[in-house]
Amino acid sequence: MKKDFSIKTIVAIGIGSAVFVILGRFVMIPTGIPNTNLETTYPFLALMSVLYGPIAGGLIGLIGHTLKDLTTGGVWWSWVVCSGIIGVVFGLAGQKIKLAAGEFGKKEIIRFNAYQVIGNMAVWGLIAPTLDVLIYSEPASKVYTQGVVTIIANSLSVGVLGTGLMIAYAATRTKKGSLKKLD
Repeated sequence: MKKDFSIKTIVAIGIGSAVFVILGRFVMIPTGIPNTNLETTYPFLALMSVLYGPIAGGLIGLIGHTLKDLTTGGVWWSWVVCSGIIGVVFGLAGQKIKLAAGEFGKKEIIRFNAYQVIGNMAVWGLIAPTLDVLIYSEPASKVYTQGVVTIIANSLSVGVLGTGLMIAYAATRTKKGSLKKLD
């Protein structure tokens, strides 16, 4: 599948952003740490990023998180930017995965999940809390604690739900060379 900006990709960005908003508003589990949830948005973002590439993933994360925050009372720009960055990370991690061709075996699962965990560590453990301190003068102990909880929650949700979504999607695709002509 081409990962350039086709009409299909632009539509995917629009629909993906809308689904991100819905999942972010209505399908999350509070962790007990203020403003930190186990999100279903990021497994969905992982699927879309692998299917449509890092630019689409980044835009879905950025637009979706902005719209979600606008519907909840205020945009938290540091985390909005990080949702865009993690969408790019997921897209880059999935560039060699041919999900649309039905390929998502053990090797791809392990490689993708290794990259997504490292990406979550960098984005939520370093970039987001550092931006919170720099932009909003938040207490470092608070935001780095939120970051650690978010690393764990997002890595688990993408690892379990995201991997499950990708396995399910790949199973619906016809693998190249799997059809045989009948005599």
